[in-house]
Amino acid sequence: MNLHLKKSLLSILIGGMTGLGMTTSLMAQTEPATQEDPALKIYRASASKVNDLVHTKLDVRFDYAKRYLYGKAWITLKPHFYATDSLTLDAKGMDIKEVSVVKAGKNSPLKYSYDSLQLHIRLDKSYSATEKYIIYISYTAKPNELKTKGSAAISDAKGLYFINPDGTEPNKPTQIWTQGETESSSVWFPTIDKTNQKCTEEISMTVEKKYVTLSNGKLVSQKNNADGTRTDTWKMDLPHSPYLFMMAVGDYAIVKDTWRGKEVNYYVEKPYEKYAKAIFGNTPEMLTFYSKILDYDYPWVKYSQITGRDYVSGAMENTTATLHGEFMQKTDRELLDNNNYNEAVIAHELFHHWFGDLATAESWSNLTVNESFADYSEYLWLEHKYGKDAADEHSYDAAISYMSMVQYAGDKDLVRFHYHDKEDMFDQVSYQKGGRILNMLRNYVGDAAFFKSLNVYLKANAYKATEAHHLRLAFEEVTGQDMNWFFNQWYFGQGFPELDISYKYNDGAKTVTVILQQIQKDTKVWQLPMAIDIYAGGKKERHKITMENRVDSFTYSYATKPELVNVDADQVILSKKDDHRAFSTYAYQYTHAPNYLDRRIAIEAAIEAQGNNPEAVKLLQLALKDKYHGLRTYTASSLNLKNTAVKEATLNTLVEMAKQDPHALVRAAAVKQLGDLKDAQYTALFEAATKDKSYGVEAAGLEGLATLDVEKAYTIAKQLESDTKGKLVSAIAAVYAQKGNPADITFVATKFDETSGQDKLNAAFDYLGFLSKINNTPAVVHGISQIKAMTSQFNNPQVSTYISNWLQEISRKKSTDATRVTGTERDSLNEQADLMLKASESIHPNDQD
Repeated sequence: MNLHLKKSLLSILIGGMTGLGMTTSLMAQTEPATQEDPALKIYRASASKVNDLVHTKLDVRFDYAKRYLYGKAWITLKPHFYATDSLTLDAKGMDIKEVSVVKAGKNSPLKYSYDSLQLHIRLDKSYSATEKYIIYISYTAKPNELKTKGSAAISDAKGLYFINPDGTEPNKPTQIWTQGETESSSVWFPTIDKTNQKCTEEISMTVEKKYVTLSNGKLVSQKNNADGTRTDTWKMDLPHSPYLFMMAVGDYAIVKDTWRGKEVNYYVEKPYEKYAKAIFGNTPEMLTFYSKILDYDYPWVKYSQITGRDYVSGAMENTTATLHGEFMQKTDRELLDNNNYNEAVIAHELFHHWFGDLATAESWSNLTVNESFADYSEYLWLEHKYGKDAADEHSYDAAISYMSMVQYAGDKDLVRFHYHDKEDMFDQVSYQKGGRILNMLRNYVGDAAFFKSLNVYLKANAYKATEAHHLRLAFEEVTGQDMNWFFNQWYFGQGFPELDISYKYNDGAKTVTVILQQIQKDTKVWQLPMAIDIYAGGKKERHKITMENRVDSFTYSYATKPELVNVDADQVILSKKDDHRAFSTYAYQYTHAPNYLDRRIAIEAAIEAQGNNPEAVKLLQLALKDKYHGLRTYTASSLNLKNTAVKEATLNTLVEMAKQDPHALVRAAAVKQLGDLKDAQYTALFEAATKDKSYGVEAAGLEGLATLDVEKAYTIAKQLESDTKGKLVSAIAAVYAQKGNPADITFVATKFDETSGQDKLNAAFDYLGFLSKINNTPAVVHGISQIKAMTSQFNNPQVSTYISNWLQEISRKKSTDATRVTGTERDSLNEQADLMLKASESIHPNDQD
């Protein structure tokens, strides 16, 4: 599963209310609760196995009007070890029609009890571990009548979703899709809904002929029925866990691809058919790449990917049939601004087919063996396809995401047996921190040992349930080393080191002493293997060291005084560092040290010093022409053009970047910087930018033009309305807010309605920003109703909390604005402030029943 929603929430949280020109940070309003939580005292053990699933056969049809699934299930099981005469199945919110044991092709009714969550069955006899038996269940699944809650990664948990089932929403297709993780498959079929269960599967779906279907495994038959429907049967011959079972039904275009004779298909809404290869087309290469580095070929019969409207997670690695949120559907123009984000999601879900689907976490406590690997797969793919700079940038962003989460939600163990709810495991610890830990492990043991260890782990645990210790044992088998120290501090502990780094030069003795201090507040002392590179006399000398104490020092001799001593030279340790050295070392580091972070850290030092250090300005000049577009973007965005020296040194380069840099994100950053100057000489440049193929560049050009000539910007905004996505929507909305024409409010409201899925969350904050800037009570009333409908649809406490907090801030802003005007304007603003406050109170999860 991918944390698309969680990333959106975090970016909003970190940004606070700056988009509305406010200073109150949302972090202050989302502090973790400090009261003792009784749920945290519960030890979250792996599920006990009394019976084992062997095979699940389903025959289902759908009632769109009622949002029901009518199902028949034949479940083959056997006792795990001890003989048993009973069976407990998870079956949430169903109507149970019949429960029988199947013998010689005949159904014999069984006694059972049902509490709406679990089905307790008395078997016809006591079965031994060598005996299989088949249970038949006729049932009705009613997902919309089940009360559930989601998490930051999964905004709902009702398992089976009917999208626009009545066809009443004109801009939304009718679809059905499922979401099993964490334990929601048991909403649509009876099963033992635990990760440590695995079985084969056969699903027959009866649907209208106009629809296509997708499920796990191979499509083995299609039968046309007399009533105008069609029954598709999908069969999965390799065992996998129930949470990975899936169904999808809808009017899709199927774009076919292939890999080593296996089907590789892309299911997209028909308007995106021509873009499917641009979106998913690197999938076959990913299959080859991952199969090669793992020395373990993709084991499943096919690989399909499908998009789902209003999807409750970022993406889900259902075995052989990954489901993506509709954010994955992008035109070629949108992909220009995507910075390979979609591709990272595709890589993430594919890698799960080894780590998660093939070898599966035995419990949610051990989620790291699924999600940390999937997170790190993003790095591996970016490194392979786009170079180490792209991968390191991705890794840096992930580390920042984790550290930011720690600030507002506290830290947790990577493997944790105590949590409030299993959904809480889907966080930046399991994902981003876990991915960075794997990167450190790879750096420590070396590439050959790292990938060999993964191969050993997969071969030993294929089609089994696993835990972190299985991974440790694989690394110990390959390396011949005891790895408990690494796993104890990173997997079974929390936190990260904070390092103070200083240097003492003795010119007489010609030595440099590197002094490392761990200054984190907790008493934990980290064992940190790392490299120290010493650059002197045009040569680099590497020293491998291990920090083992609270304070350690390392002394090295030199013939020529070093230009740079680079601690943690591979830039892999997940830590905060305070590195005490002169700026000249950063200037040298930028031009001589090879890694993305080496250069970024040097650029950061130059940004901080750009106001009063000519050497820093020179470094920024170089950085504007960095080989990696991400660092060019970062530098362009960070220039202080109010400083005369900086402006004179960088302006010409910035203009050229705005006009002709090959990367859209760089062009957009350069145009935005020039826009902040509010200089009429760039009017033509801004107008030209509004004709760029990138929506992001168009948006920056429109915003820059609006600072100079709002009438011209307004005219261009009207021309751009017909093809508007991404940042261009908010740029046009800002122009309309500045212009103040009530007729334009419809565009903003309509664009918000047209957005769905998790992209709607970002759109909501843009929309709220627009509403905060206008004085139009009917528009505010309508906007509030739209926002409230969205939060209801998400059904996610964190989303509701953030929206509620923003509404409070806008209410305060409206009240403040009211004090600056008189008459009806003041009355309208006060009314809007009151409406915002009431909406905030109604949305906040603590104020709901």
